[in-house]
Amino acid sequence: MTQPELLTPENCQLIFIDQQPQMAFGVQSIDRQVLKNNVVALAKAARVFGIPTTITTVETESFSGHTYPELLAVFPDHPLLERTSMNSWDDRKVRDALAKTGRKKIVVSGLWTEVCNNAFAFSAMAEGGYEIFMVADASGGTSQAAHDWSMQRMVQAGVVPVTWQQVMLEWQRDWAHRETYDAVMGIVREHSGAYGMGVDYAYTMVHKAPERVAHGARLAPVPAGTTAAAE
Repeated sequence: MTQPELLTPENCQLIFIDQQPQMAFGVQSIDRQVLKNNVVALAKAARVFGIPTTITTVETESFSGHTYPELLAVFPDHPLLERTSMNSWDDRKVRDALAKTGRKKIVVSGLWTEVCNNAFAFSAMAEGGYEIFMVADASGGTSQAAHDWSMQRMVQAGVVPVTWQQVMLEWQRDWAHRETYDAVMGIVREHSGAYGMGVDYAYTMVHKAPERVAHGARLAPVPAGTTAAAE
């Protein structure tokens, strides 16, 4: 049984499984643009907190296509662990990369939930003794039912369901951790939808902080019917 222990930057690692366009084309359980937003946000959070991260891909050249460039831009120096197996655990490179960190909690974001995520989770738990934290909104299935029932199957087996923002804020834990505060709020403003818009509003309208992007001059209103100034 999974222990009730919070995720911290020191006790976990992260794996991205097959975040590739052909796999995303088949996703029907979540809007695909939202999916990519969440995947990239999770990656940026992992970079902020120094989380060991593995990226694995399947049949890149022959079928699945190249990993999202937005994800690769977060980890430009990470190797991409190519596989033929749908189950990432079957590839020794992947198992070795995970073991090298010495961390037994694995946060998982992958496609598809009911195939690659499901198989990896069960194998890593049964054969590797890992605890699995499945990021439900940074993963996707070929239908809502496929995703939901696979998540339920994994939960019944001891997998912990999480969401990307939950994971990031669990890593942050305390806003007094100023060394990561600004970076986390930057991710929130860019990737957290209405919450991020609210942060921008509070910063600029309440705390009178400067806007976070430069823009052209704001021209004063000219009421309708006003006569143009004579030249």
